[in-house]
Amino acid sequence: MAENQKNKLSTEPYKGVRDFYPEDMFVQNFITNTMREAAESFGYVEYNASVLEPSEIYEAKSGEEIVNEQTYTFIDRGDRSVTLRPEMTPTVARMVAGRRKELAFPVRWYSIPNLFRYERPQRGRLREHWQLNCDLFGVTDPAGDAEVIALAAHVLTHFGADNSMFEIRVNHRNLLDTLFRDVLELSETATYQLSKLIDRKDKMASEAFAEEAQGIIGEKSESLVRLLSASDLGGFLAISEELKQSTGAAELKSVLEHLKANGITNVSFSPTLVRGFDYYTGTVFEIFDTSPENNRSITGGGRYDGLVDLFGVEPVPAVGFGMGDVTVRDFLSGHNLTPAYTSPVDVYLVSISPEMLPHSEGLARYLREKGLSVAVDLSGRKVGDQIKTADKQGAPFVIVVGDEEVASGTFKLKHLGTGEEKAVSRDQIADTVFSFIG
Repeated sequence: MAENQKNKLSTEPYKGVRDFYPEDMFVQNFITNTMREAAESFGYVEYNASVLEPSEIYEAKSGEEIVNEQTYTFIDRGDRSVTLRPEMTPTVARMVAGRRKELAFPVRWYSIPNLFRYERPQRGRLREHWQLNCDLFGVTDPAGDAEVIALAAHVLTHFGADNSMFEIRVNHRNLLDTLFRDVLELSETATYQLSKLIDRKDKMASEAFAEEAQGIIGEKSESLVRLLSASDLGGFLAISEELKQSTGAAELKSVLEHLKANGITNVSFSPTLVRGFDYYTGTVFEIFDTSPENNRSITGGGRYDGLVDLFGVEPVPAVGFGMGDVTVRDFLSGHNLTPAYTSPVDVYLVSISPEMLPHSEGLARYLREKGLSVAVDLSGRKVGDQIKTADKQGAPFVIVVGDEEVASGTFKLKHLGTGEEKAVSRDQIADTVFSFIG
């Protein structure tokens, strides 16, 4: 016995992943179904792909940190390096490249895949999560960037949120490139190091950021800190003529105008917003929860015009975003938007004796054909115990099937929430239940 206890298997899941019990799956389905509805309301269509990808697809553009530190990568039996996808953007770029000449652009695609990152599990971050990805291909105009941002905001309002619950922050990679190259006159190495540092700025103490910046660019760090403190786009552009005349300034202004025209006003310029992936080329954005208890990014994305042509085809302009289910769960919980669990079972049938079980099964078959979800208790226990099980499982209605009910064709339909009973014929059961559950 002691040996069995010593060698017993753990009931815990692998670190950083989740089990979804029915109550959890109810919320998960609510999240993914709401995401799907929101994406399709903007004309986006669903695609999917395998969780396995050749490792080189991430080595090309995702960034060294992602590939070297955060992926599940292994060598398969054919001596190929394979990675469990840590993100979906390289995959969708590969798929678009694969049918570059057949697709009718612009293409609006979405998916809700599971993704894997080997990182320290913490609030908002796990090693496996599901993520809504929406991507628009074939549009160069900043109106495309604005559409994708508007869609991301629409997903949140489709969950029941209002604009006070989240804030959209935007920036443009060209603005940062102009700042590094023309204003600060930095080397390519310093530019890369500094962009990674700025991406972490909001998570650091100001003194620590200034110290690290000085270690990268020396005395120019004082100017950098001053530049990054600009409170709005106008103030940032006023710093230099190069910034004012940059492509990024013109495009970002256009994006903001399109968002305003669409009634989206909870938008602010953030000069420290970089986004960690190396493939972004233009507008970048993140949406933050405004709740003090969860003041973190819910979703983010941007323009990545140079990714599709890595696969040897003509370039395709692209912009998109990803919204993970873990951060969405935290957002919904913080704003009391998480729905209460309801059982998918409409009617629970209780047999008064084992001999009545065939009659219960026949009634269940009839009611299922009418569109109801029906569970039949097969335990043979006492009627009271069967009814307790129905209540514990959340079934709204219960019917006891006995000799009298079978003979008369009339059944007592009991609502477990109120205790109310109603005598109905077999043909009336479905309509009665539907009138209650809507």
